[in-house]
Amino acid sequence: MTRAFITIISVVFFPLWIFAQSRQYTSHTSTAIKNYALAGASVDNRKYDDAIDLLLKSLEADDRFIEAHILLGDVYKFRQKYPESLAQYLKAIAINAEFSRGIYLKAGEVEIRLAKYNDAQMHLVKYLSYPYLTDRDRFYAKKMIADCEFAVQALQHPVPFTPVNLGPEVNSKDDEYLPTATADEGMLIFTRKINNNEDFYKSIKGINGKWQTATYLSKQINTAEYNEGAQSISQDGKYLFFTGCNRPDGLGRCDIYISQKNGADWSKPFDLSPPVNSGAWESQPSISADGKTLFFVSNRRGGYGGDDIWKTRLTEKGWSEPENLGPNINTAFDEQSPFIHPDDSTLYFCSTGWPGMGNRDLFISRLGKDGRWGKPENLGYPINSSGDENGLTITATGSFAYFASNNLNGLGGYDIYRFELPQAIRPRLVTYVKGKVTDAKSKQPLESIVEIIDLEKNQSVYKDVSSAADGDFLATLTSGKNYGLNISRPGYLFYSENFSLAGHVPNQPFIMNVALSPIEVGKKVILKNIFFDSNKYDIKTESKAELQKIAEFLTANPTVKIEISGHTDDNGNDQLNQTLSENRAKAVYQYLVSNGINPAKLVSKGYGKTQPLAPNTSEENKAKNRRTEFKIIAK
Repeated sequence: MTRAFITIISVVFFPLWIFAQSRQYTSHTSTAIKNYALAGASVDNRKYDDAIDLLLKSLEADDRFIEAHILLGDVYKFRQKYPESLAQYLKAIAINAEFSRGIYLKAGEVEIRLAKYNDAQMHLVKYLSYPYLTDRDRFYAKKMIADCEFAVQALQHPVPFTPVNLGPEVNSKDDEYLPTATADEGMLIFTRKINNNEDFYKSIKGINGKWQTATYLSKQINTAEYNEGAQSISQDGKYLFFTGCNRPDGLGRCDIYISQKNGADWSKPFDLSPPVNSGAWESQPSISADGKTLFFVSNRRGGYGGDDIWKTRLTEKGWSEPENLGPNINTAFDEQSPFIHPDDSTLYFCSTGWPGMGNRDLFISRLGKDGRWGKPENLGYPINSSGDENGLTITATGSFAYFASNNLNGLGGYDIYRFELPQAIRPRLVTYVKGKVTDAKSKQPLESIVEIIDLEKNQSVYKDVSSAADGDFLATLTSGKNYGLNISRPGYLFYSENFSLAGHVPNQPFIMNVALSPIEVGKKVILKNIFFDSNKYDIKTESKAELQKIAEFLTANPTVKIEISGHTDDNGNDQLNQTLSENRAKAVYQYLVSNGINPAKLVSKGYGKTQPLAPNTSEENKAKNRRTEFKIIAK
C-alpha cells in the first residue's frame, strides 16, 4: 500500500557531529561547530528544516567545514532535494577528495536519482577502489554500477511512450494511483489519498467511451480509520482483492482481504486466513484470470531479501502454502507490484534489484514451457526513469497499460495515465468472452454456473456464477484456441456450445447470449462438445468434460430419464449412417453407465439422417446435422 507506492528514502546520516569531544573537525570556527552539533541533534529529533537552517549557518561561518557539507547533503537527500544534496557532496570532495570513501557512494546514489549516470559510475568506481569494504558494500556499489551501464544504453535506445492523462473525471488535486480495470475496461478502480487516508474509488466508462466522474467505491470496503489500497480486480469485476493495514482482524501489519460484488454494492471484506496472511507484511495482490492463482508481496521468512513476490493456488481445501517465485524474479533487494496478465504467462512487476534506470523500475517476465519464469526484461526508457516506477497494470487485450505518475504535469500529485504498450513488451494475445444467461420463457436473468473448457487440454479455464442481477458473465481467454462452454442451473437443462478463437479477430470480444430452458419432457439438448472421428464411434478425449456434465445433470435430477440420440448427415450409405448413429449414441450411454449412472435412466437410439436440423445443402449445414443429443423422456 503506502509502502508500495510512496518512495521511502533510506539514508545513513553522517554522525560526525556526536564526536565533538573525541575528534578534530575540519573546522576550527566555534560558531560553525556549535551549529553543526545543534543540527545533528535536530536530525535525531526529526526536525529536518531546523537542521538545514543550522547547517547553512554553520557553513556561513566556515564554508570549508567538510562534515557540515556532508551532513547537509544527507538531510537534503532525505528530503528528496537531490540537486542540493549533490552540490554539498561535491563541495566536500572538492575540499578534500580523500576525506571519506563513503562520500563517493552517497554522491553516486544521488547522481543516479538525477540521471547523471556517467558521473555516478565514476564516483562508484572510486568508492570500490578503497580497501576494507564489506562484501555487502561492494555488492551494493556494483549493483548501482550495473544500473549506470544499463541506463546509458537505454537512454540511447528509447522505446515508444505517449502517456495520456485520464482527465478530471478520474484525477483530482489529490493523489490517484494503483489503477486496475476489468477485462472489458468498463470499470476502473483506483486508490485516492485524501488527508493521508487511502480509499477506493471507481469510474465507469460511458457509451461514448469516456470515463465518468469517479465515485466512492463502497462503505463496506472503505473505512475512515484504516487505509485501503493496492488492489486487484477479477476480470469480470466481481471480486476485489486488496490490502488492509492495522485492522483488528488482521494477522500482520498489512493483510490481504477479499470482497465480492453484491448487486450494486460489495460484501463486507474478510481477511484471507493463513497460510496466505501471516504475522509478516502481505500486500499488493494480483489475481489470475481463472481466479485460481494469487500473486502477492511479502517480507516473510524464506525469501531472497527485502520484499519478495510469492504465489498461492486455490484448491479444494483453500489457498495453498505460498511459494516464492524464485531467483529468476526475486533478488536481495525489493520486488513489488506484481501484475499477472490474463494470459496467465506474463508477469509485470517493479524491482530495485535488477539492472535499471535506478531505484524502482518496471520489468516483464514470461513463463517458459518448463514452468519457470524467464529472466526479467526492463521495460525500457522512458517508461522507466531515474525515479520510482511501479503499480503498472495491463489491459486484457495487452495493447495498453495504466499507471500513475507525479512527473507529467497532471492535475495535482499523482495522476492516472494510459499509454500504448510497445509490441516487444506486450503479453500473449487474449480476448474475452462476454455473455448473459436468461430464462428461455420469462427472459429474466438467471444466476447460473458458467464453465469454459480448453478442449485441447480438456481442462477448465473458467468457472464462476453469472450475476443474479443481470445474468452476465465475463471470461478472458487465450486467442487461437478451441473452447467448450457449459452453463447449468438446478431445474434447467444445461447449455452446451463450442467456439473457436482460432479465426477470431485478436483483442475483439466474443459475445454470446444464452437462454436456459426449464426441464420439461420432450426438451432436447444438443451436445456440441462430444466429438468423434469421421465414420467412427470412439469418443475423443476432448469430449470427457461434456460427458461429465451429463453425469452431473442426471445425478442432480434423479427423477429425470433421457434418450441419447445419434444423428448423421446424408453423405454415404443410409444403412451405414444408421448403424454409425446407433453406435455413437451407445458409446455415450456406455460411458455414463461406466461412470455410475443408473442404466434405467438412459435410453440410446440412432436416427441416421432422418432428423436433420438443416437441409444438407452445404458443409456448414451438414456439420450441424452430425450431432449427439439428449432428450427428456420422463420427469
